[in-house]
Amino acid sequence: MAVTIYDIARRAEVSIATVSRVFNDSPRVSDTTRRRVQHVARAMGYRPHAMAQGLARRSTNLIAAVIPVLTNYFYMEVLRGMQDALAASDVDLIVYSAATPEDVDGQLARALQRGRSEGVLVLSTPLNEERYRRLETARQAVVLVDSDHPDFDSILVDNVEGGIRATRHLIGQGFERIAHITVHPEPPPARERRAGYEQAIREAGRLPIVASSDRRPYGFCEESGYEAMRSLIARPDRPDAVFVASDVQALGALCALQDAGLSAPEDMAIVGFDDVKVSAYARLTTLRQPMYEMGTLAVERLLLRLSEPDLPPQRFCFVPELVCRASSGALS
Repeated sequence: MAVTIYDIARRAEVSIATVSRVFNDSPRVSDTTRRRVQHVARAMGYRPHAMAQGLARRSTNLIAAVIPVLTNYFYMEVLRGMQDALAASDVDLIVYSAATPEDVDGQLARALQRGRSEGVLVLSTPLNEERYRRLETARQAVVLVDSDHPDFDSILVDNVEGGIRATRHLIGQGFERIAHITVHPEPPPARERRAGYEQAIREAGRLPIVASSDRRPYGFCEESGYEAMRSLIARPDRPDAVFVASDVQALGALCALQDAGLSAPEDMAIVGFDDVKVSAYARLTTLRQPMYEMGTLAVERLLLRLSEPDLPPQRFCFVPELVCRASSGALS
């Protein structure tokens, strides 16, 4: 099987982002780490940017990314990883962003039009039968990010495990009535995080408490978290802790607490999911997704597939890391 930066990172015991920085000659890597990564790459027979150079000899030097909503913090970090992975090549990235969930299919159709790009990165878009047929018919290289399908390369996070870790953390901190804030309707990542929460809650012999908002067009937003938290605050059996499906929602939930004259963790502990940059300043405990690394690996895998189309599909699943901060009563 062809070597990727994922394999090099694992062998060199560094992050995918570090490997990408080494190959892009970034000054943000120590000489010792740079030499170790380069040594591992040589030993494994890896040639950085060879796939990108091969793409540049094709009819276009473009790859496309289809994204549900460009302004979301998660997608901004994934895009940053994609752009950095292409920085030292002649390959350009064109982004198709949907204004609403209903627009995703139209943007996907545009990205797959013949001659526009050589390959497509599809973010957070579960493949129903129609989308699957469209990708198969287009016969372009495809990599899925934040979703998976056995017929395509997939890069995702173990959301169920993340939900379990978040909930067990709150149980371990001594909280009794632990609720979960999700979105409605639930996309697969939110549904999986809820499943992890419910598994951990039931294992502890407790009943789940779930709140959501039907805020449109996208539920992963501050307003959604604010509205769901207000419904929890109004309950006669108000929870003493909440696991929130995303950091952006958790920020809205924190604001709702403050507007009610309450605070975290004294009145209600909060754990989010993502670890976007602003979460550190909000002192939010969260589950860290390797967003930048997912973007880097997605580009790496797409270029590799363009160079070697017959490679079998591969699934990369990251386990999110618990980052403890003040919002859950645990200081980092």
